Amino acid sequence: MAIGIGRRQFIAALGGATVAWPIAVRAQQTGQVRRIGFLSGASQSAETSIISGFTDGMRDLGYVEGKDFAMEWRFADGNYDRFFALAEELVRLNVSAIVLGSSAAVRPVQRVTDTIPIVMAYSVDPVANGFVQSLAHPGGNTTGLASSLEDTSSKQLELLMNTSPNLSRVGLLLNPGGQVGASELRSAEAYARKAGIAIDPVNASNPQEVDSALSALKNARVGGILVVSDALFMKKRQRIVNFALDQRLPTVFPQREYVEAGGLLSYGESLKDFFRRSASFVDKILKGAKPSDLPVEQPTRFFLVVNLKTAKAIGLTLPPTLLALADEVIE
Repeated sequence: MAIGIGRRQFIAALGGATVAWPIAVRAQQTGQVRRIGFLSGASQSAETSIISGFTDGMRDLGYVEGKDFAMEWRFADGNYDRFFALAEELVRLNVSAIVLGSSAAVRPVQRVTDTIPIVMAYSVDPVANGFVQSLAHPGGNTTGLASSLEDTSSKQLELLMNTSPNLSRVGLLLNPGGQVGASELRSAEAYARKAGIAIDPVNASNPQEVDSALSALKNARVGGILVVSDALFMKKRQRIVNFALDQRLPTVFPQREYVEAGGLLSYGESLKDFFRRSASFVDKILKGAKPSDLPVEQPTRFFLVVNLKTAKAIGLTLPPTLLALADEVIE
């Protein structure tokens, strides 16, 4: 079952919209193949299983890749300064829409085009960040989905402390160039003050800085690690997980993919579901809808995943209450 934190479950449209359109009903009745751009902050190898959610969503809506649409994939490989150039490539290709897998990509793409529809498959606080005018009335050429992850770091810390009752110092890995780090840090620090633990924030802005950040966490002698949601860390998740295993440190992450790689816990949203749902926005746009008229959606279902094998490897016995709350236990 999912852990509730006082927020509503995924909006019903998430489960229903992708199956509501019969296969025979397609946006492209003319045989024209439309190009769809997809820009990710990670690498293709790191996100293959996640970004397939978008093409799965298109297929559920009745589209056939290669017949109705063709994908133009672009990956920043953790170097966010590449977003602008990659966006320019997609604009030159005259794609029908640009789907963004990273919140940090939104502003660079908006700088490149104010006419091609932009669909945020994942974003953080798009109103506060100035991506859209409001969730109900986005305005401009941008719409899509917004995360609620800025509210979850306190719950992640609580879960981490449940694995290690004597935990007194937690390292927090964040990317200062991302969109979610500052709000996650504020939330984590507020919880830490109440819980009487210390937070050591460590920054990494590109793949080369991740190793330095991990060394800093080792030198700080933290007793556990919380990793903020970011495409850079998704790309480097195996390196981060291996470090934690070597140091026998409990870890908590925002997405399941980290736990699948060997992390201890994850608590957060499903990126694959976000990407699947973004296909419905592209569908509407291909059928003539304007992004400014499509409200931004904010799914708010969170999943707890536990890796029991990792717990044993680092010498932890997880409480039965934690295992009972898990949506998935990896053994």
